[in-house]
Amino acid sequence: MKFNLITLLLFLGATISFGQGRTLEPDHQVVTEHQVTIRGKSIPYNATAGTQPVWNDKGETIASLFYTYYQRSDIKNQDTRPLVISFNGGPGSASVWMHLAYTGPKILKIDDEGYPIQPYGVKDNPHSILDEADIVFVNPVNTGYSRIIDHETKRETFFGVNADIKYLAEWINTFVTRSNRWASPKFLIGESYGTTRVSGLAHELQNSQWMFINGVILVSPTELGIERDGPVEAANRLPYFAAAAWYHKVLTAEHQNKELEILLEEVEDFTINELLPAMAKGGFLPEDEKSAIADKMAAYSGLSAHTILQHNLDVPTSFFWKDLLREKGGYTVGRLDSRYKGIDKQEAGVRPDYNSELDSWLHSFTPAINYYFKNHLNYQTEVKYNMFGPVNPWDRSRDRTGEQLRLAMAQNPYMKVMVQSGYFDGATTYFEAKYTLWQLDPSGKMKDRLRFEGYHSGHMMYLRAEDLKSSNEHLKSFIKSAIPEFGTPAKY
Repeated sequence: MKFNLITLLLFLGATISFGQGRTLEPDHQVVTEHQVTIRGKSIPYNATAGTQPVWNDKGETIASLFYTYYQRSDIKNQDTRPLVISFNGGPGSASVWMHLAYTGPKILKIDDEGYPIQPYGVKDNPHSILDEADIVFVNPVNTGYSRIIDHETKRETFFGVNADIKYLAEWINTFVTRSNRWASPKFLIGESYGTTRVSGLAHELQNSQWMFINGVILVSPTELGIERDGPVEAANRLPYFAAAAWYHKVLTAEHQNKELEILLEEVEDFTINELLPAMAKGGFLPEDEKSAIADKMAAYSGLSAHTILQHNLDVPTSFFWKDLLREKGGYTVGRLDSRYKGIDKQEAGVRPDYNSELDSWLHSFTPAINYYFKNHLNYQTEVKYNMFGPVNPWDRSRDRTGEQLRLAMAQNPYMKVMVQSGYFDGATTYFEAKYTLWQLDPSGKMKDRLRFEGYHSGHMMYLRAEDLKSSNEHLKSFIKSAIPEFGTPAKY
């Protein structure tokens, strides 16, 4: 009996010890010193990997967010130094993607087109924005190492369009205060669902935290709650279809031999001025006109006119990913980046078995980020890094983030917005991003503060070496353009 009791106590002790090892410290930081060469110049910086609490109205810790803060260490006056606050998407995605492949001082080892290579690891990012701005990468609840601390708190506190924006704005206020960055020009950057997040945050920060933002960068933006159902949604797919078909060289010589941007300009014109009006007529579109439209769509998309007519001109993107190369090798193409090809169990069907690009990215990102925190930033934990965390069900109702961004711009004459999109992104297509930009300010009075940049890649356009360089340069020029000259008043 005594032996069994001792054994039980030892077992319980081991269990408790293991549990403690998997528990997040809600307020803890590790600071390390580094340097990186950017544009041929050595840049010294401090990296802070840590956690900061989320509090409820009673001041009780209910969650803790993991963040990584890069601060150039040879800057004497932070008041004029820009601060970029970075979020990824999902919802439920960690900040790993832009952190370790786009703007941060280190990027993962991949080939020039973004495909995984071994051995895994990281290398210096010669194009990082750290020479021009400090960066904090934030992981919302249940992503990265961020976790709920008080499990009595309702999940609706965190997991929804508006709940997410509300608690993150409060968290940012605390971070800016702790870091003494209230005087700094501030920028929000979000990717994919992160664009929904930062669009809402721009308004929430200004109206609930009284923190005014200089600029917002939308990387591969979502719809931001801007309506586009029916013919608009269906017609808007065609320019992306054309881009993906051009990349895979399945167009006729007439279109294949054109430069991509020239081809897309032509397809956009057809989409707006011919396809959309035709689709608006629905079943009352005369058959001869319908056939002529299908022939043009086929010429631009790489699909057959017969297939397009079978869909009444409304071809789903999921079918396009399956069908584009069905008769040309039997491959599927990726959703988030249609440069990537996949192999399905059978060539028949209406959608791919899996997302070929996402598996490729997880292949390279997951080992790199786990290695990086432990070996480069000396952040030691047994908490699992959630590339994608449990955040469902996610309340998507009352998404007014596009209108919130418009209002934030109207309230703040300093604020500018830039969109960055990859032409081969089939999830948040470049033409939908343009449409969002066009609809963001129907008055047209702020269009000189809106900017679009496109790239020969997909959802994460920075994975392609050439676009990594150009997209970071666009970020730097945008940041500079959104910081007014000394003494310039914020007024119309």
